[in-house]
Amino acid sequence: MTLASLISLVPFIWMLLTSLKTQPESIQIPMAILPAHPSMQAYHRILTEVPFTTFYINSFLYTFFTVTLQMLIAAMAAYGFSRLTFRGRDTVFMLCVSILMVPAQAFLIPQFLIVQKLGLVNTLSGLILPGIFSIYATFLLRQFFLGVPRELEEAALLDGYNHFTIFWRILLPLIRPGLIACTIINGLWAWNNLMWPLIVNTSVNKLTLPVGLASLASRAGVPYPMLMAGALMAVLPMLILFIFFQRYFIQGIASAGVKG
Repeated sequence: MTLASLISLVPFIWMLLTSLKTQPESIQIPMAILPAHPSMQAYHRILTEVPFTTFYINSFLYTFFTVTLQMLIAAMAAYGFSRLTFRGRDTVFMLCVSILMVPAQAFLIPQFLIVQKLGLVNTLSGLILPGIFSIYATFLLRQFFLGVPRELEEAALLDGYNHFTIFWRILLPLIRPGLIACTIINGLWAWNNLMWPLIVNTSVNKLTLPVGLASLASRAGVPYPMLMAGALMAVLPMLILFIFFQRYFIQGIASAGVKG
């Protein structure tokens, strides 16, 4: 485990060391592992020569609203598929799950045409709306709802609670590990998503971090120290999020397949 952990840290260490190098040092052959004269110049350049703060804000807004709406919709759908009885419930659920077998790239053209018809190209809404439905989160949260004893729900119904109150005040707090696990997984996906933001937004002030960093590459070459500095700063929010909620994340993933 120690060896595996050290191996997984190599890319991050390499990013840090490269961000402290000069451009000639970063491309010289043979490779220079340690910077000869460590410098913070790459961090200064990425913050002054590129609208990095704008990229950061766009990524934060995109991730926050996408994940928040994903969790709300997925939780309600999961409750319906696990606790309510209606005709065709299992068939509809299997049809939804079957979407996971379709490559995400197959949806790009239809999604873009819909967003274009709605006039939402180069807007935050156009960036967010196609991603608010998460079949994976619905499936995972359904497993958590199935693990909650039905006696709790029956007792609440006898006390006069409706389904919305049971969902919001009783069952949702009981699946908190699952919600946190889904939030981290979908948050990582939204924060690192490159394809959809690259297609729907072309204005510089609408770019997210992955697209903004990718745009640093040009015919003149790739400024590796700037790129690594930006990538390192882009990793920090998700790293901090995982550190604070790793206990819930591990608990959520470990119990996802359990139903009682």
